[in-house]
Amino acid sequence: MLRVNDIDVSYGQVQILRKVSFDIQGKEIVSLLGSNGAGKTTTVSAVSRILPVSDGQVVFMDEDITRVEFFHRVEMGLVQVPEGRKIFPTLTVMENLEMGSYLKGPKAMRRETMAAVFSLFPVLEKRKKQLGGTLSGGEQQMLAIGRGLMAKPKLLILDEPSLGLAPIVVDEIFSVIDKINREGVMLLLVEQNVSQALSLSTRGFVLEQGRIALSGKGGDLLANPHVKKVYLGL
Repeated sequence: MLRVNDIDVSYGQVQILRKVSFDIQGKEIVSLLGSNGAGKTTTVSAVSRILPVSDGQVVFMDEDITRVEFFHRVEMGLVQVPEGRKIFPTLTVMENLEMGSYLKGPKAMRRETMAAVFSLFPVLEKRKKQLGGTLSGGEQQMLAIGRGLMAKPKLLILDEPSLGLAPIVVDEIFSVIDKINREGVMLLLVEQNVSQALSLSTRGFVLEQGRIALSGKGGDLLANPHVKKVYLGL
């Protein structure tokens, strides 16, 4: 479904990623883990084409999309929910969601998809006329995920969905991530909450200094001594 083969990514003269490779098979949840500065956001930005790759290959649904622009990737069903939510604060909840379905295909299914989003996040339906900027942090994250779902993704990339949220809200977000996956959407999850991410994920990849240092099944990585020491403090 997604293959990232030996990609290099640089900011100007500074190389951030070196020969990074990973894949998502079928309807998996795959976690991309690592400390701050390891290259997680750079990696998913390269998958989305927010950043270009200087070398390597990105293949999605058996098509080489390495040079395909980001808006065409959205049309293909590759959608990213960015770190920091990036909602439109001066638009209402409803308008934010509608912005997620601006393409012809998703727009034709807007009513049905919005009903599904409201089913996942009932609070958004209650707040649908409220400005996005007046929502709580947790509600804004729900809105950001809902907006991503409005584009009818085949692959949904979530960049730090639990960042800055209260534990009870984090539990709710992870529960929804599981539901989204069970409904047939594959997910690439960038997350510093290593324990919850690996507990939910089929497989995980650990980035260290711009390279893949470890990979394996979620449960195996949770039991890995290096992961336990460095990322779980055990």
